[in-house]
Amino acid sequence: MVARHRALRSVAGVRPPHHVMSLEEKTAPPLFHAPIAVSSMSSLARGMSMPVRKCMHRGMWQHAAISTARAAPAIQPLERLGSGASVAVHADGTPVAVPAPTEDVRRMRSRRESRWLKKQQKLRVRENRKKNTIAARLGIEENKVSPYVRTDQQFKMFKPITPSIRWLRYPLNPHLHRGKPVRELTVAQRKTGGRNHHGHITVRGRGGGHRRRLRLVDFYRWEPGEQKVVRIEYDPGRSAHIALIEHSETKRLSYILAPDGLVAGDTVESYRHMMQHKQQQHSDDTVNLGIFRTQAIRPGNVLPLRMIPIGTTIHAISLLPLGPAKLVRSAGTFGQLVTFSSLRKNVETDENADLAQQHTHAQVRLSSGEVRVVPIDCCAAIGTVSNKDHQHARLGKAGRSRWLGRRPKVRGVAMNPVDHPHGGGRGKSKSNKHPRSIYGFPLKFQRTRSPNSRNGNRMVVRPRPRRNGKRTG
Repeated sequence: MVARHRALRSVAGVRPPHHVMSLEEKTAPPLFHAPIAVSSMSSLARGMSMPVRKCMHRGMWQHAAISTARAAPAIQPLERLGSGASVAVHADGTPVAVPAPTEDVRRMRSRRESRWLKKQQKLRVRENRKKNTIAARLGIEENKVSPYVRTDQQFKMFKPITPSIRWLRYPLNPHLHRGKPVRELTVAQRKTGGRNHHGHITVRGRGGGHRRRLRLVDFYRWEPGEQKVVRIEYDPGRSAHIALIEHSETKRLSYILAPDGLVAGDTVESYRHMMQHKQQQHSDDTVNLGIFRTQAIRPGNVLPLRMIPIGTTIHAISLLPLGPAKLVRSAGTFGQLVTFSSLRKNVETDENADLAQQHTHAQVRLSSGEVRVVPIDCCAAIGTVSNKDHQHARLGKAGRSRWLGRRPKVRGVAMNPVDHPHGGGRGKSKSNKHPRSIYGFPLKFQRTRSPNSRNGNRMVVRPRPRRNGKRTG
């Protein structure tokens, strides 16, 4: 056994356990220290006897390594030889040649070191693969995509490893801010479940949903001056995206409805203060309208309708001169300024007066096809509303509708006669009645608005085309 441990010492460079050493070996100082973990001793203990293995498991090898480490400072290496060996000096000053660690010592590493080395090796292999690709040679950056994700130019889809993600499709919006919104510009949303102040359900199919904070979007845009776009954010309360802007002078932050094409770093400006009559007359005298329109007609700017050229794409249209934006606010929608007109009766026109001053209203074509009359002093923003691919998104499963606060809906023909006008019948019926709502109001093929009423179609020049109605264009 002693001879075997001496052979092991010559190979591994460490001393055997204390109980199997001779007197000379116990008193001799160590030559060099090679820390060996207990886990790495299994390969060396395969050819040893059972008592030696028991000593190794009891921690005798750890004791020997600790004692070696304590005595190691007495050895001072002088120089490194060509074969890897070095020259050490004992405490008494006698030089001793220390052999180089063999291959077995190099292999004796802990599990943590082995894992770290394997990890570094994998990283080097990955880096070499990235450098050898065709895209890297051409200088093109590749998007790192998971094997379960499929992307194209517009949408993000998933590999159907589950039924819920087979039809799931999200529009790609890499420009959106992934952090939280500005806390001061949000307010907590109190859910009602479609109920009014009496507790009665007035809007069916609402309830649940994820917790949200409402973004306070500025639909007035009264503050003049240049404003810089900080970032584009997602708004859970609407289908369109919103933009965080900062005023160049006051450093005030606010949210606005983001038009399509607006990115961080752009500047927007509001010219709503020019809509007053006196200021408008002054601007007409001093400012060239052609040059002004060239500079002002940019996505995100707000101008009065009288200052916008005919044919311009607009959104966020107000219905009152001093009111907020009401029309064209959903994702991907836009309006178009058609022409200017006047609703005044028996107006004495002056030949020398400007024709634009005689106009009182502007005709705007909406996304539905409806042409509507809006006062000329109302304001609108330039451009199309962002997130135009919102209508092409697919939720994939019913649970995602519940996250949005949408409850399941029951067909009227599946109800009882007491619950819906279409309810009842023997077996599965088609109700054989005119389509009506749950409250009994007609839905199709019948007009619910009187054309002679005070709040009728007075401001509608051309109604929207309908598929099932009498109006087709």
